[in-house]
Amino acid sequence: MKQVKTLIAVIAFIFAGINLGQAQDAQPTKVCHVASQSLVESLPSAIAADKQLRNLAKTYETKLTAMDKELKTKYQNAQEAAPQRTQEENERILAELAEGQKKLEEYYQNSQTAMGQKRTDLLKPLYKKVREAIFAVARRKGFDYVLDSTTGTGIIMADGYDLTNDVKAELGIK
Repeated sequence: MKQVKTLIAVIAFIFAGINLGQAQDAQPTKVCHVASQSLVESLPSAIAADKQLRNLAKTYETKLTAMDKELKTKYQNAQEAAPQRTQEENERILAELAEGQKKLEEYYQNSQTAMGQKRTDLLKPLYKKVREAIFAVARRKGFDYVLDSTTGTGIIMADGYDLTNDVKAELGIK
């Protein structure tokens, strides 16, 4: 009796699969791919944002270099003058140098955080613009799904229709 129930279940499953396959054949799903990162990098505003980020990085780097040089000079001067000072004075100066090193590290961490936030602030609207253009073009061309073929996004093979040039045209990118 159990084998008959199993056989009936298998037959029902096979027929359901055949019906599902026929339903999918009636309305095939259209899939294409696009390299979204390439689109963002092609935007003139992305090039300007990159330049702005490089300039900000140079500003932070200049400040960090100056702070580091000043700290090294103080340390060198402290080493040279250490024999003429008392133990208490040397300890106080070492504490000041340690505080300077801490400030240098904090400035570095804050600069990295600020750079990340600035990058997000500059690029978020560009990603939104590209995403909206992808949606518009894909809908206009009748695609149901758009896969991102940017390296590292999980697409191993992308032989389907590449929507990238159509979206570039939508964005006015040559």
